[in-house]
Amino acid sequence: MTTARATTTRARGVTLRQAAREFWRHPTPWMILTYLVGALAARIALGGFAIREIWIPVAVLALLPFIEWVIHVFVLHWKPRDLGPVRLDTRLARDHRRHHADPRDVDLVFIPTRSLPWALAILGVAAPLGIGVLVGTPLTGTLSFMVVGALTLLGYEWVHYLVHTDYKPRTRLYKAVWRNHRQHHFKNEHYWFSVTTSGISDRVLGTYPDPANVETSPTAKNLHGSLN
Repeated sequence: MTTARATTTRARGVTLRQAAREFWRHPTPWMILTYLVGALAARIALGGFAIREIWIPVAVLALLPFIEWVIHVFVLHWKPRDLGPVRLDTRLARDHRRHHADPRDVDLVFIPTRSLPWALAILGVAAPLGIGVLVGTPLTGTLSFMVVGALTLLGYEWVHYLVHTDYKPRTRLYKAVWRNHRQHHFKNEHYWFSVTTSGISDRVLGTYPDPANVETSPTAKNLHGSLN
């Protein structure tokens, strides 16, 4: 995902401390943090914590790789289409194409600030309320869902940002995450759609090939050849 404005700001952090400093200079993490604090404050104010709410983070973490995959494939990699005189395209897809064109531009790594409020409204409010009504979860459970959702969204921003910096992997798990996302950007944009995991959804959904058997795509930095 990307931000609204394209700049030539580059990610040059080589330590976690340097990377974190740059991360918090951008507005999107603060917007998500504000939402998180509000949802957490409301949840604490209502009280009534119950052990049964443990299913919420478990469900979110189980579904997250697949939600991430679906959004990446069908929303961010949306191919512009013409319906008569009308061009069917989205701002998120356009911004993501700019992100692929220049993966090292830090400002293009984050969820666009103009799109984030809609994402929070849909994924952070409407979805938890809808699920709450569907499964009969009380308001306390819905708020817990919103808190966990905000935490995962903030985690997504951090991991996606870190992969695009010069910070080198130090652990086996992060190395797998780093390698897969870099292959998506620099090897072939049709595979490796996972961002925050080591490829769980890609393995299940058939987009995790052996890199040795995949040709380098000429459109990895020019999605759908749209820049031609």
